[in-house]
Amino acid sequence: MKNKEKWSGVFPAVLIPFKDDYSIDEPAFRKLVRWVAEHEGINGIVVNGHTGEIMTLLPHERAEAVRIAADELKGEIPVISGVSAEGTIEAIQHAKAVEEAGGEGILLMPPHSWLRFGMQPESPVQFFKDVAEAIDISIIVHQYPTWTKTSYTTSQLLEMSEIPNVVSFKIGQRDMAQYEVDVRALKKHAPDVSLLTCHDEYLLPTLVQGIDGALVGFGCFVPDLIAELVKCVEEQDLVAANKVYDRIFELKHAVYKMDEPSSTSHLRMKEAMFQRGLISSSLARKPVLPLTQKEKEEIRQGLQSVGLLKENVSK
Repeated sequence: MKNKEKWSGVFPAVLIPFKDDYSIDEPAFRKLVRWVAEHEGINGIVVNGHTGEIMTLLPHERAEAVRIAADELKGEIPVISGVSAEGTIEAIQHAKAVEEAGGEGILLMPPHSWLRFGMQPESPVQFFKDVAEAIDISIIVHQYPTWTKTSYTTSQLLEMSEIPNVVSFKIGQRDMAQYEVDVRALKKHAPDVSLLTCHDEYLLPTLVQGIDGALVGFGCFVPDLIAELVKCVEEQDLVAANKVYDRIFELKHAVYKMDEPSSTSHLRMKEAMFQRGLISSSLARKPVLPLTQKEKEEIRQGLQSVGLLKENVSK
């Protein structure tokens, strides 16, 4: 299954537009998936990520998001789905549902109970092995920040890389020293897997470590710029990369106002995409609360300042 070229490049994590009753707006979601996928340099679409509000979707809705995206793209590029569950049995059920719905891979998140209580040293690798053995599709490992209790050690990452259908690592340590250690170790000992940064908040500094691409929510907002940045870095043209990154930085701070990605920053991006006319609604499910009118106006002014208001966008 390992195919480094296939699992390199840009993999935007896409939003889920909702109707007024908070059900998935299928036509709007199809339109968004198609729009993102049509940009050059986009090598896959990720649904049910944190950007896609996985935690508020019911199990059948997560599978439905995969089905819609896979049906819309018809194999043009892979559809990957986030899988988040507290137990291995449930994680396997979700992973199998992704496979049955047409997904080519899963982005396997750690059980979130580990965030509070920590984990046994042997548990993470066994967790991945158990899920991997139950499916015939690919797995991307989701590495959480080092400040959490579920950030995998370098040795755990290397063991995971030996699992046959682990094809890539979404690496988000948010600790540049540990990030570099892990990247160097994986490049040396697991050269057949791809390494994808998920650091929306500092893309260029993490890309220049010589990794293979990006899996980021901001790729849903400006897929063209993220793909251009990855290409510039790949070509080792840092002058051009810095020019692109200046534009991305401007957009992030005009609209996203982000540090680490969070439910609030994703909601701001959703509102910005709604104002751009790219999605049908900015609704998010509770417990995420709506933005205030002041916050929406700030986003409007931010979009206006960078020339991305709805009337300036060709849909």
